[in-house]
Amino acid sequence: MNKKLLAAPIAMAAVLGLALTGCSSDSGAPAGDGGLQIDVPEIPAIEKLGENEKELNIVAWSGFVEPAWADQFTADTGCVVNRKVAATSDEMVQLMRTGEYDLVSASGDASLRLIVDGNVQPLTTDLIPNFSDDIVEGMKGQLYDTLNGNVYGIPIGRGANVLQYNSEAVTEAPDSWDVVWEKDSPYAGKIAAYDSPIYIADAAIYLMEHQPDLGITNPYALDQEQLQAATELLKQQNEMVSEYWSPATNVTSFTGGNSVVGTSWEVLRKATQDEKFKSVLPKEGATGWSDAWMLATDSKSPNCAYAWMDYTSAPDVNGAIAMNFGMGPANGAFCELNDEAKAHCDYFNATDEEYYKQVWWWTTPIDQCLDGRTDVQCTNYQDWTNAWATVKG
Repeated sequence: MNKKLLAAPIAMAAVLGLALTGCSSDSGAPAGDGGLQIDVPEIPAIEKLGENEKELNIVAWSGFVEPAWADQFTADTGCVVNRKVAATSDEMVQLMRTGEYDLVSASGDASLRLIVDGNVQPLTTDLIPNFSDDIVEGMKGQLYDTLNGNVYGIPIGRGANVLQYNSEAVTEAPDSWDVVWEKDSPYAGKIAAYDSPIYIADAAIYLMEHQPDLGITNPYALDQEQLQAATELLKQQNEMVSEYWSPATNVTSFTGGNSVVGTSWEVLRKATQDEKFKSVLPKEGATGWSDAWMLATDSKSPNCAYAWMDYTSAPDVNGAIAMNFGMGPANGAFCELNDEAKAHCDYFNATDEEYYKQVWWWTTPIDQCLDGRTDVQCTNYQDWTNAWATVKG
């Protein structure tokens, strides 16, 4: 099943709540829960499926639930799919707490909150045959959807927040974030930056490499001194920023000529089909995002929900979602289906775990230090929100 790529907006805004961990990397970034202990409600998983209900209510990002595959699912199962598109992770959490929805395509900054607040239930993966060895390893067992040995999320796709540039203006291909952070950047006044407090983590990643004396080992675990250093770097960048983009303006920030270099999503060149736009994952590493289906604890249609999670985990359907949205698919078998699928997977580094070892998945900072420190209190998301306000003025 193939579908033309749509420039679907992605809203991955980090929000208040418990923290997620980063992906492992050669520089020592933590994998899994890193020993972090989080209490979660004891909710039993469904052990046996029954007859399908008549409908399925899903909260999803734009581009995740389209007639091209939802109609076929209805024909196969009898489950009519009702879609509610959410613009932010905050909205997804609020909607799931109403009890009106069965499934959500949760991003890492929403999923753990849903787990610890008892809004979603653990899953019996044996009831989801397509959750198999074909699911890429880097999307299994992460803290944002797996706790205490229980799986709460069925992976959908992932992507990195890359350094994007217009090769007609940036003629020497960059390999470092220094072109957007250093005050002598030749592209000052043409630099794009993400408009969210979670962007502080991007500054922290740069400082990890270029100011090691700060002792930052996890960009989401910043003590007050480290947060202050990141804030100062962001204020320095603020004077050079042409546009703070949102999911809706990510592409136009570059295509309109307002920006020639900056943080972006890998989908930009695919969306525009313009070869002048290039992207690179710089040597310092980058932040990134990952999404998973999660089942409401009080779902009224759990059988349809399990059927949907299985259906959308099949190589062709998962790949169609990934191509429509602009991300690496969770099911690596999609990449072997045909030449178009292989090209898409190559573009998004879908099965390249070495590539994703350089990525720190978006994580909500909390007082508890995610880097394992116990002698200091780390800053939380409210601290980051306050700091971000001083950056933007």
